[in-house]
Amino acid sequence: MNYPAPVIPAVAGQGQARPRDAQGQGHAAAEPDHENMIPLRAALEQLYHQYNRREFVHPDPLEFLYEYPDHRHREIVGIIASSLAYGRVNQILKSVRRVLDKLGPSPADFISSASRQDFLHSLHGFKHRFTTGEDIAGLLEGVRKIIQDHGSLGNFFSELFYKNNRETVPALSMFVRRLCEAGGVQSNFLLPSPEKGSACKRLFLYLRWMVRNDDVDPGGWDAIPAYAIIIPLDTHMHHIAREMNFTSRKQASLRAAMEITDHFRSINPEDPVKYDFVLTRFGIREELDRNSLASLLPSRSLL
Repeated sequence: MNYPAPVIPAVAGQGQARPRDAQGQGHAAAEPDHENMIPLRAALEQLYHQYNRREFVHPDPLEFLYEYPDHRHREIVGIIASSLAYGRVNQILKSVRRVLDKLGPSPADFISSASRQDFLHSLHGFKHRFTTGEDIAGLLEGVRKIIQDHGSLGNFFSELFYKNNRETVPALSMFVRRLCEAGGVQSNFLLPSPEKGSACKRLFLYLRWMVRNDDVDPGGWDAIPAYAIIIPLDTHMHHIAREMNFTSRKQASLRAAMEITDHFRSINPEDPVKYDFVLTRFGIREELDRNSLASLLPSRSLL
């Protein structure tokens, strides 16, 4: 099947075409302060070694992926957990657990043998804020058809990634489009698309979980390089990035996410989202106050 190229929103302020960077996104960003990158990387590495541990994960929907060592099951659990990762964290964990309980211990096996009606029946009455059981049934139907056609979600995303010259945003746009088409649903809040300028925080969070592989991110999609991931940007990370002078944009948009990723890439070209988990612990974990983060980073990195 051929997938038409998505229309990606132009980046504001981009004049003449800029040579594409290592990721190939070709977007504009504020110039990084290279003089400050060495001490900043040292500070971020210290935070990484201190806090990039599973003991600091809870409460986070990422913790569900640890229950599934088989990549076939993990990628399904990951897309469910990331899609529902909005709202109060306690409710997120309850909602994800409720869906996973319906799928049983082997989600890939359940999905491969179920029909859309089975999904609707199993999820009847499910509600997570704006998301209904019908929405999740559509997501699972899309997942089932993609796995049936391509072997796994990871295989499909890899195909799109390399067909698009290793450009993450067009590949993700096509991934969402096909998932929605296969599931008979429209791109909406549950499955936002970069084509509409959304920061797609939950989808980029899903990519971080599945592509990176360390003590926190379990990985599984080995064909995708870590340098290709874009920072999962929500209001919390956006605030931190503004304090670090990584963006001056006031909205947590796709443009801001790509700009912020450029700055992190200048610090760590091979793994620009390496520090996402540890930075966002500040303000999420009770013992890690967000205001204390400023004292742990070089002062010149702050606004």
